Parts: sequence; structure tokens; C-alpha cells
Amino acid sequence: MSGTTASGSGRTAGVPRLPGGGVNRWTVLIVLCVSLLFVALDTTILYVAVPSVTEDLRPGPVELLWIVDVYPLIAASLLILFGTLGDRVGRRRILLLGYGLFALASAAAALAPNPQILMAARALLGIGGAMIMPATLSILRQVFPDRRERAVAIGVWSAVAAVGAAIGPVLGGFLVENFWWGSVFLINIPMMAVMFLVGRWLLPESRGERNGPWDLVGAVIAALGVLGIVLGVKRIGSGTAVLGLTTLGPIVIGTLLLILFVRRQRRREHPLLDMRLFARPAFGTSVGCIVLAMLALVGLQLIAVQYLQLVLGLSPLETGLRMLPLVFAAMAAGLAGSRVLQAVGPRAMVSLGFVLTAAAVLCLTAMNDQDRVWLLSLGFVLLGFGFQSTLFGAYESMLSEAPAAQAGGAAAIGETSYQLGAGIGVALLGSVMNAAYAPGLSHVDGVPERSSAAASHSLGEAYKVAAGLGESARAALREAARDSFIRGLHITLVSSALLLLVGAAIALRLPRRAADSAERAEGDTATGAGCDSEPAPAGSGR
Repeated sequence: MSGTTASGSGRTAGVPRLPGGGVNRWTVLIVLCVSLLFVALDTTILYVAVPSVTEDLRPGPVELLWIVDVYPLIAASLLILFGTLGDRVGRRRILLLGYGLFALASAAAALAPNPQILMAARALLGIGGAMIMPATLSILRQVFPDRRERAVAIGVWSAVAAVGAAIGPVLGGFLVENFWWGSVFLINIPMMAVMFLVGRWLLPESRGERNGPWDLVGAVIAALGVLGIVLGVKRIGSGTAVLGLTTLGPIVIGTLLLILFVRRQRRREHPLLDMRLFARPAFGTSVGCIVLAMLALVGLQLIAVQYLQLVLGLSPLETGLRMLPLVFAAMAAGLAGSRVLQAVGPRAMVSLGFVLTAAAVLCLTAMNDQDRVWLLSLGFVLLGFGFQSTLFGAYESMLSEAPAAQAGGAAAIGETSYQLGAGIGVALLGSVMNAAYAPGLSHVDGVPERSSAAASHSLGEAYKVAAGLGESARAALREAARDSFIRGLHITLVSSALLLLVGAAIALRLPRRAADSAERAEGDTATGAGCDSEPAPAGSGR
């Protein structure tokens, strides 16, 4: 295990210093964060372009669902594969290949003449994203051996990830309103070209231990297992029956494959992932906290976007701008995270982050059909600060607990947890929202039963149904749907707050101080667990 000195400022065992001091490390951080920014943007930037894509390419409902979902689905399933491959063949090499593939896939997506080509291009984007995401975090782990500096770097990294996902709808709305839907992909091409050249020049190469063969079979089993679970969860989130063959089937198969993967790794002399990591309270608890934080908030974010657009009547661009307080608060929490971590420790930071986020969510239950700008802004500020503090503390604890030689695998586990939590959150909170929303439309005066049944699917569908009714029935259905949506939103907010409080209780298993596990570093170093196989640079002091 990689550790720190008792003060938390010592070098991590087995990680080489970069020549040239701190300037090079922070330059590397900038390159990694810009890379991550564009990958994070692509997870949300397409949301506001969906109507334009529908009008231009005329995809069917299933095709449209795959166009939106195939990117995060493929990315989530391949994170472990490429994270561990980077540990073996070189993290920079995988990152540079990811840049190239991401640029080519972006060009194909922007110029796609039909839905099938766009789906294939989005799948390639997912492969490129799976190469880039764990590589950025594992390289960061290598170039910041000092835990305090690494905490600052992780704070910046996690803030950029939050900013990228949050400003995706803002940037997407601007591009779609001023150009055409393909422009949301074209912006990736020049940036990835620049990142490839800069990364090849500036980024250091690093890799973990290369003893024994790389377990390709295990990597494929893990990829298929994650794919099955995420696919099933996403289908539940889209409204498919939980007990259906196409939902429960993939989840069961995915779970069995992951169990097989774990058993295989425990038997191998040189596993892809050391399963003993999960026995360490700090590592396993951190992973659980990441899942719970995403589970509680990602589904909520999608519902909030619907509230801003369908209840308050804001445009996509206005919706994105209204959520900027959340972005700025997340940035502030990331930048302040290192000092907060040193002051209060991982346990208090993550637990209090969960509690603050729960308080923000409960504050938002005061929302109704009136536009309360200051209430929303306050809720989003608390939400952004609390959520980012939770993710920062969890990621920092998880990454610091993992051996340097397994940085790519640990980063992949963190990113996979992030994606799984997001998918489960959309499914779970979406189901709560639908269950609370539908009963309010079971009977609306003056509205035919068939129309009421169709309107009970979603608020957007209710507005479409209402447009085809007479004036009085239209007004009655719109009001009933809006009231039911707000009531469902309040119930979903309370459910999310309860999940966050569960997360706060789980986080109490984290170390009290950032350096509590430091004494294990020497033992791991002695057995070679934390040693990087790359030779130390000249003048590195090793």
C-alpha cells in the first residue's frame, strides 16, 4: 500500500519524482484536466441536441435511446480493461491512443448521415473515453507522490470532472442554437489533436509491475459483467419492467460474470486487480461512498433539468445557466478540498459532505411551480459544495490506499463505481419519481381515460397529450400533470436525502486522519506491492 509520513506530507512509496520539481507536476495536471474535461462534457452535451438529432436523422425510439446511452454504457464496461492494461503497457500510451480514437470518433459522429453511423461513432467515443478516464487519474497518482500535493491535484481533477458534466448542457445549448447538432462533436477534434501533441511531449510514461501475463480473459469477463449490469439498470431507468427478461436478465448475467471475475483474480498469482484491496476499510468504504453519492444525485440532476424546462419553462441554455451555481460551488469545494482534508480528515469530510448534500436536497423540497431563483441558487450551491466534498474525500482515500503499481486498476474501480452509481441512480430515483407522479393522473376531469393513461408516463408526454385536447381539458391536464410532477419531485428529494444520510453513516468507517493508514506503507514497500517498475529519472533522489 502506498502511504505517507505521519504528517501526511511524505513521499508515496515506489513513485518516482519528476525531474524539474513541482512546475512539471502541475503542468502535467493541467494536461490531464483538459483531457478529462472533454470526456466529461460528452456525457451530457448531447442531451440538449436530442431534438435536433431526431429532426435531422429521424431515429426510432430505440435508436434514439442507444444514441444517448451507448457512450456511457461502453465507457463504463471497459474502464477496468483499459485501466489495468495501462498499468501493464504504459498509462501514457493508452492515454495517447484514447486521444486519437476520441478525435476520429467525434468526426464520424459529427458527420453521421444516419442513426446507425451515429450509434457506432458514439460507441467508439465510449472506447476512447474508457482509455482516457482511468489514465488521467492513474498518471496523477504517479506524478504526485506527496499526499498533500496529491490531495490538491485530486481536488482540481474532481472539480474539472464535475464542471465538465455540468456545463455540457450549457455548451450544447449554445452550439445547437447557433450552429447544428454535429458541432457538439466537432469541438473535440482540435482539442484532442492538441492534447495528443502536448501529451506526447510533456506527460511521463509509467507502468506498474509486469510480472506474469496480462489476464485478457479476466479483463473481458469484467467488461461483460459491468456491461450487463449497466445495461439492465439503464433499461430499468428508461421505464422497462424490472422483472423483464431484458432488464433482470442482463443484471443477473453481469453479476455472475463479476463473481467469476473476483474468483478468478483471487486464484491468479498475478491478478489484474488485487481483491485484497477491498478488505481494507478505507478502500472498500470509499468505493461504496462514490456509488452512493452518484446514486443519490445523478437521477436527481436529470429530474431537476425537467423541472427547470417543463415546469418553469426555461430554454436549454437558460437551464444550463441556472445550474451554474452548482458548478462554481463544486469548483470551490474541489480547490479547497486539500485543506479541508488535512484539517478534519477523510471520515469527517466525507460524512459531513453527505450531510450537507442531504440538507441541500431537503432545502429544494420548497420548490413549486413558482420560479424561486434565490432558493434554487442556494440549494445548488450547498448541493455542489457538499457533493464535491464527498467525492473528493472518497477518491483521495481510495487512490491513496491503493499501491502505486496498481494505480490504473484502482482508478478504473473508482470510475466504474461512479458510472454504476450514476446508472443505478437514474433507474432508482426515476422509478420513485414515476411511482409518485402517475397516480395523480389516474383521473382528470374532462380528460379521456386513454389520454390520462398516456400522460401518466412523464410530464413531457402529458404536455404533448394536452396539446391535442380542447381548451378546458388541456388546461386541466397540464395543471394536474404539473402538480403531480412537483409532488413526485418532493418525494424523490426526500428519498435522495435518506440515501445520502446512509452514505454519511457508511463513511464513518473511513480513517479519522489522512495519515492513519501510513504505517502500512513500509510493509507494502518491503514486499514490493507499491513499487513502480519504471526506473527512477536521473536526479530524482531515489
